[in-house]
Amino acid sequence: MKTSVLITGGSGLLAVNWALTIQGRYFVTLGLHTRAISIAGIEARELDLESADNFARTVEEIRPSIVIHTVGMTSVEACEADPALAQHVNVDLATNVARACAYLDLPLVHISTDHLFSGEQALVDETHLMAPANVYGRTKAEAESRVLDAHGRAMVIRTNFYGWGPSYRLSFSDIVIDALRSGNEITLFTDVFYTPILIETAVNAVHDLIDLRVSGRFQVVGDDRLSKYEFGLKIAEEFSLDQTMIKPGLLNDQDSLVRRPHDMSLSNQRTCDLLGRELGTVGEGVERLHEQERGGLAQALRSL
Repeated sequence: MKTSVLITGGSGLLAVNWALTIQGRYFVTLGLHTRAISIAGIEARELDLESADNFARTVEEIRPSIVIHTVGMTSVEACEADPALAQHVNVDLATNVARACAYLDLPLVHISTDHLFSGEQALVDETHLMAPANVYGRTKAEAESRVLDAHGRAMVIRTNFYGWGPSYRLSFSDIVIDALRSGNEITLFTDVFYTPILIETAVNAVHDLIDLRVSGRFQVVGDDRLSKYEFGLKIAEEFSLDQTMIKPGLLNDQDSLVRRPHDMSLSNQRTCDLLGRELGTVGEGVERLHEQERGGLAQALRSL
């Protein structure tokens, strides 16, 4: 019998990709809130995360073996504009989920971010002191601590992912590809660095960690540190698009944007050591992204 997985934030970019990645191996339920979606072979269920008790009652009905919490308010600008809402979505709801899973003795995977540090050092590891630069980072940092305090067996996954998105929630790679295919110039930062990973690769790594029954913080990111501009060039090269349409820009020149860290790169060494493998280069990831499109995944997700 297949193991059952419940994914909160079920209509989001990460959740729908997660469900499609694992549906052949697991029985998947997508927990929905404001947006209803339908994917063949995957159950959908409305969730109330406003209290631990309400969530626990629904989880008892669904009876999953694992809960993946992907809910989050991820817009840096929106979080800065409404700190109370960011606190509620990113911290309070995550704490409710963690408390309910702890009460039910269920493994929990909480999805965090790479937006937790000052950005002054590259490839920081899980022991590095968090020093978030904005409301988004502060709420995600607090959520990590609150989740682990509430649920000792929880796994916190720090990541920065890309993949094919639904029409209402595009990935960074979607934005680059769509712009270039439309013949539009796009400006990408040369002074912002990160370690992106294809969602499919990240999901498979997380489930391998689940099988190891580990807990705590893990950084599930790609092997390459590169700038947003360099990532765009990799995408253009793989998809045979015009690289000259990608213009270099500087975050330092964007006075209107909320303050952000310049270097969000994370070390995945701890995760790689546990899994006994590397998590892959950006070149390998975007090649697989292209294969997914040729296999129909991009079109299926855009139709949602």
